[in-house]
Amino acid sequence: MSNDRLAKQKWQKQLTSLWPAIKASLARVRKPCIRKDCRACARGAKHPAWLLSLSYRGRRTTMYVPAALAPAVKRAIHNGNRIEWLLYRAGPELVRRDRKNRQNRRKGRPKS
Repeated sequence: MSNDRLAKQKWQKQLTSLWPAIKASLARVRKPCIRKDCRACARGAKHPAWLLSLSYRGRRTTMYVPAALAPAVKRAIHNGNRIEWLLYRAGPELVRRDRKNRQNRRKGRPKS
């Protein structure tokens, strides 16, 4: 099996293990509620909430995330960061492999 095919299979295996993945940030904030007589809001404590912030087509968007879903979203963000790191690492690896292939081809050429 060729080195390119092995590299592709390794890459696909790494990506598959990192699903689900998103590129975003998650923030825990405290927000007032809509009830008029809320004791927590009256004393300034407010209510905890999770907000997911992401860019889509160049526009920043914020979404409410239920507290029960926050751990899964955190994991997806971690996976997205890991994929980004793999992509940064893949560029130099590709160049090194190409240089090695060129050197191997040159060694096989007859000298003129």
